[in-house]
Amino acid sequence: MTPQETRRTDLIRKRSVIVAGHRTSVSLEETFWEALSEIATARSISINHLVTEIDRENPNNLSSAIRVYVLQTFRDRAPRGAEPGQP
Repeated sequence: MTPQETRRTDLIRKRSVIVAGHRTSVSLEETFWEALSEIATARSISINHLVTEIDRENPNNLSSAIRVYVLQTFRDRAPRGAEPGQP
């Protein structure tokens, strides 16, 4: 990854989403928006629907809840027993 690509993915992006029928804005790094979109696509649901599910499980801080959800989803996909840093 080039330094310019790294800077692009680290940028915070504020986007509007609809959570349980109410419009709100969420600030996340571009990398998390991309991952959230990938997860929603894999589940054949909208980002709004996925964010509503995440909010139901952890309604305190939506941005943090989304980051934790994305991390846990990708951890769950990782091969079991893999050493950190190993392919």
